[in-house]
Amino acid sequence: MTEEFDPKVYLQQGAWRDVRLGLHRTEELLERLGRPQDRLRIVHVAGTNGKGSTCALTAGILQAAGYKVGLFTSPYVLRFNERIQVNREDISDEDLLAVALEVREAAEQMDEQPTAFELITAAALLHFAQVGCTAVVLEVGLGGRLDSTNVVVPEVCAITSIALDHTHVLGDTIAKIAYEKAGIIKAGIPVVSYKQKPEAEAVIMQRAREVGAPVSVPRFGRIHAHAEGLHQVFSYDGFTDVRLKLAGTYQPNNAVMAIEIARVLRGRGFEISDEAIKAGLEATVWQGRFEVVRDNPTVIVDGGHNEQGANVLAASLREYFPQGGVTFVMNVLRDKNYQAMIDATLPLAARYFCAEPPENERALHADELACVIRERELEFEGVHDYCVQRLQVQACPSIANAVEGAVEAAGPDGVVCCFGSLYAIADVMAALKSC
Repeated sequence: MTEEFDPKVYLQQGAWRDVRLGLHRTEELLERLGRPQDRLRIVHVAGTNGKGSTCALTAGILQAAGYKVGLFTSPYVLRFNERIQVNREDISDEDLLAVALEVREAAEQMDEQPTAFELITAAALLHFAQVGCTAVVLEVGLGGRLDSTNVVVPEVCAITSIALDHTHVLGDTIAKIAYEKAGIIKAGIPVVSYKQKPEAEAVIMQRAREVGAPVSVPRFGRIHAHAEGLHQVFSYDGFTDVRLKLAGTYQPNNAVMAIEIARVLRGRGFEISDEAIKAGLEATVWQGRFEVVRDNPTVIVDGGHNEQGANVLAASLREYFPQGGVTFVMNVLRDKNYQAMIDATLPLAARYFCAEPPENERALHADELACVIRERELEFEGVHDYCVQRLQVQACPSIANAVEGAVEAAGPDGVVCCFGSLYAIADVMAALKSC
């Protein structure tokens, strides 16, 4: 019965370990749903880091230009409904229930049952078509080539910065991962690609040549950015003094990706003025990406969850707080390169409060993380002059305990940075409300 059906449980069934890459299930499911993707004009975005911010910024531009914009991202930060948005408003529980019931009815007719991500992809595309979205920004879930989102034929493909992540699924080299990401490139469809490492760029360009897809790469050297408070103001190729609400020294790069995506869309018949581009960029907010969520002490929440993410986080902290002395709340998954993440942040640290991402079997135990931090500190000692005294490193029983301890230890004039996993952000935010 409908009242016993929980769409959020249904659309999140199974675990990420049950991922079965491939397109045939999604194709069949969408076929049974009437091919909603064919009624949508889509921007398809893959990459390792910066996907979410680039998607949000692109959606902001399209909305400012007057389009009704669907936005599909993962994972969610505070609530499941965030993953399906229209004009930056989460799908309602009522609409989620309705679309999930339709997806379930179609899926039950299939011999091979879809995975959770395939179900939510189908639900998003169906919802966007039903409500009449005139533009959709679709973020790849994992990889690209065999990701369930890769059943669409978009207006433009975008590939953000590529780094080592999900190596157990996508491959253990930059080139192998780039091959999977480049799998979203389709015949004749223009591509906007981040300025990649040479081994990734070679793979992307080869794929583009094979299918006859034109590629444009933003000229990041033309970016002139400076900080105003904890936010970035930048100029780029005809755009002056763009004031981003997104903090983080890396965000102008993501904004420029969105600018170049918008320029390609113009060539595909979209009406997007320079004024809409600037207004869309300046209006965009995006949770959990170097987000300043509190003053006294300054508390920053960042979803940096791999080596590259930690490096750009550290670069932003160094820009805004060159004196260091940051109190970190850190939690990580054990399949990440957490030693490199520690190394990136150690020179800025006064102390670490370690916790575990909630309800995740891939979580690294807090006491294990604390031990590794102490080991890395000993490796650094004598090499880096910041190690004048021993860092305070504490393993905590919960995210809430770690956040409360960090806020108290930092004091009203200090800086707290919570990072390591997107899965913990909801718990971090809840803890901050009570301390």
